[in-house]
Amino acid sequence: MAMSATELEIYIRQAFPDAQIKIDDLAGDGDHYACSVVSEAFRGLSRVRQHQLVYQALQGHMGGKLHALALTTSAP
Repeated sequence: MAMSATELEIYIRQAFPDAQIKIDDLAGDGDHYACSVVSEAFRGLSRVRQHQLVYQALQGHMGGKLHALALTTSAP
C-alpha cells in the first residue's frame, strides 16, 4: 500500500505545524516523492539532523508505505 501525498503532508505537519511543505509525486505511483520542508524548527541544526527529524515524523513508514523520498529541508 502506497502513501498519498496528503498523508505524507499530514505526518510532516503534525511534527512541524509552521512548515512550508511542497510535495511532488515523482513517478505517479505514491511511492516516490520529492519533498521540501521549510520550518523554524530546523534553525541551527545540521542538514542530517533536519532530515532525521522528518524521518521521525513519518513514524516508521519510510521503507514501508513510503519507498523513496528525495528530501530538502531548511529554516526560513
